[in-house]
Amino acid sequence: MRNPAVSCETCAYFVYDEEYEAYLCDIDIDEDDYGRMMNDSHFSCPYYRNGDEYAVVRKQN
Repeated sequence: MRNPAVSCETCAYFVYDEEYEAYLCDIDIDEDDYGRMMNDSHFSCPYYRNGDEYAVVRKQN
């Protein structure tokens, strides 16, 4: 199973681009880092930021 820190679907930088009509990473990722992320199941994206705005609220409960 992949490390959740490389799951683009939950990242704050994973945004919808109307021009491409698709979700894209809004960070300029180095080509080497991108290759490691796609091929190494233990590599964590250095730019990952949780996009779940409610995560803080859930922790407070």
